[in-house]
Amino acid sequence: MINLTKKYSSAVRQNVHMWISKMQEVDIMVGIPCYNCEDTISHVVAVSAEGLKKYYPDKKCAIFVSDGGSLDDTREKAYSETIPDGIERRVTIYRGTPGKGTAFRAIFEVAQLLKADAIVVVDADLRSITPEWIKMLADPIINKQAGFVAPLYLRHKYDGTITNNIVYPLTRALYGAKIRQPIGGDFGFCGDLAAYYVNEDVWESDVARFGIDVWMTTTALNEGFKIVQAHLGTKVHNAKDPAADLGPMFQQVISTLYYLMNKYESKWKQAEKTADIETVGITSEAAKVEPVSVNFTKLLAEFSDGFEQFEPFYEQILDTENFNRLYEISIDFNKTGEIHFPPDLWARILCDFAFTYNHWQRNRRRLVDMLTPLYFGRTASYCSEVKEKDSTEAEDVIELQAREFEKQKPYLIEKYKKE
Repeated sequence: MINLTKKYSSAVRQNVHMWISKMQEVDIMVGIPCYNCEDTISHVVAVSAEGLKKYYPDKKCAIFVSDGGSLDDTREKAYSETIPDGIERRVTIYRGTPGKGTAFRAIFEVAQLLKADAIVVVDADLRSITPEWIKMLADPIINKQAGFVAPLYLRHKYDGTITNNIVYPLTRALYGAKIRQPIGGDFGFCGDLAAYYVNEDVWESDVARFGIDVWMTTTALNEGFKIVQAHLGTKVHNAKDPAADLGPMFQQVISTLYYLMNKYESKWKQAEKTADIETVGITSEAAKVEPVSVNFTKLLAEFSDGFEQFEPFYEQILDTENFNRLYEISIDFNKTGEIHFPPDLWARILCDFAFTYNHWQRNRRRLVDMLTPLYFGRTASYCSEVKEKDSTEAEDVIELQAREFEKQKPYLIEKYKKE
């Protein structure tokens, strides 16, 4: 019988090791995880190579494309795109658990084997990437200014709702760091951090999938690596309607977020103040923010149907006051067809689910599934609130929500004291 869950000790295939032996070492490596990105990968490869050539002409540089077995022409286009002389390139299919995290695992391994001083990773679906992105993500590492560089960019107000309504405010409240895009996907980091990542035993977990970004950021934050943010202008990519099917992403990101809460419990309990993160870089003129549509009807239907289905479970999981407030939201929605889901209640609900997640020994995935309708409800409320605002004005709403999360941190700590 074929073992479909084989645990690989490496995500890198033997033919890549031959390329590494030829290369021996590099100063800077750009890693691009990808899967079925034939429409954008050429642009990302070309611009990354241009950035390396323009800003680091005296350094040995390479581009490593880590592909998940694309069924389109992603690999062919990544190989055929013309890049400047002197920039090395390798395109390969990684091995191991299918997912973005395993693509990153291969990038970490190759960077470690090539003894790269600085590693930059960028999403393969970017349309707004410029050569300056490479410089701004790499410079703080090369200059020993930081060990990890997180992106900072303007996004459409409906883009990144998991970031805006869960990952950013919760990460900020827990660990006391205002990292605006913890799962932005475009990062810079040092060779020591790449080595730390690759040696962690997480490659059969959700970290090997969509949990990778929040895991990278949270790990860097809690393992003593200095973090800075880099201005990158506007992020334009293949954004999705927040009402669309979340697929596995929501499950994997939230599960990883809650897993990290358990791992770093002593850290977040000690973090008392929220600090600004040093921001570096001056961007060129920002690209225009592309509109992202949202299906309000579907968001509201998912909330209403989910609440009806899971109401008995919510009554068990949530604090009594929180459940009662949630119940009133459902009643008001059924009467008016509108939803007002305040951020303080949303923060407390996420705390209740986090506490339950880290005390249940089974059915954790089912627990995250039960959180999903409430996420749709909060997202619908947020989208309604910013409907008449532009993306810059929507940032004020996101900032106020983050402050509410900070105010609710004592509630979370008190829950853990009662266990």
